[in-house]
Amino acid sequence: MIRIGYVGNNLTLGCTSSSTFRLASYSDVRLIQTVASNLECLQKIQDFNAENKIELFRISSDLIPFASHEVLSFLWQEHFRSDFAKIGQFAEENNMRLTMHPDQFVILNSQNNALTQKSILELNYHAEVLDLLGTDSSSKIQIHIGGGYGDKKASMNRFMENYKQLPEKIKRRLIIENDDRIFTAKDCLSVSSKTGIPIVLDYFHQALNNDGEEFIEVLNQAAKTWKPSDGFPMLDYSSQNINKRRGSHAETLDSEDFKIFLEKLTGNFDVTIEIKDKEISALKANLILKRFKKAAC
Repeated sequence: MIRIGYVGNNLTLGCTSSSTFRLASYSDVRLIQTVASNLECLQKIQDFNAENKIELFRISSDLIPFASHEVLSFLWQEHFRSDFAKIGQFAEENNMRLTMHPDQFVILNSQNNALTQKSILELNYHAEVLDLLGTDSSSKIQIHIGGGYGDKKASMNRFMENYKQLPEKIKRRLIIENDDRIFTAKDCLSVSSKTGIPIVLDYFHQALNNDGEEFIEVLNQAAKTWKPSDGFPMLDYSSQNINKRRGSHAETLDSEDFKIFLEKLTGNFDVTIEIKDKEISALKANLILKRFKKAAC
């Protein structure tokens, strides 16, 4: 079983679940208006996904503006509790898996303790969102190991030490991803073996940054890092934008490359499409997957 999903927003609907505003213009009233709009759009996205049989979606980190910033003292969790519950109930009824991926400034292995503490606050916010939605531990928070700082081994050890200090509400959801420059799938497997953190294997990043092995060689190893309570193993898929720098994600789905990707998969996986046109490519991918399954029968 393979399920396809996409990231952040929906280009078809004409709304956004990631509206924000400048810190200088912050007020509780402005926050309430913005969050209400974001949640309304998130439900519209879920309606679209249910109608189009898309059961995997990564929620924007900007759902709650300034959520981990000291300026925000308003109890948005209480104010919007029923709204979150309704969205979460809808997702459960439609067998939807919801995930999140904090921005790259969330770094658990920073040499700067202040940045590490800010990162933990941001992770706590993401966990709060998924908790308010009533999701189980298969709804994950995806991050990279972080910076190399000239010494990968020391940086990996620092990540693991800081991971041990995290609240359980974060630990139960955290997964790590191989990146396109520093930490390979092999590095992630090493961290996972010592911490038990599941690995979301990024197909595109594996092609750009590896230890000489092919994607299929680490696919099964990464899948084994997932316990039954973690849900299906997750994969990220994208391809190179030929008009931009190396590592830039494609504007739309490369159908032939995606077929090659599908041929490598055996077992159950949830695949997040990280491509610029979001649901448009997810719908294309679903159609290719449907044809792929039919041809295999």
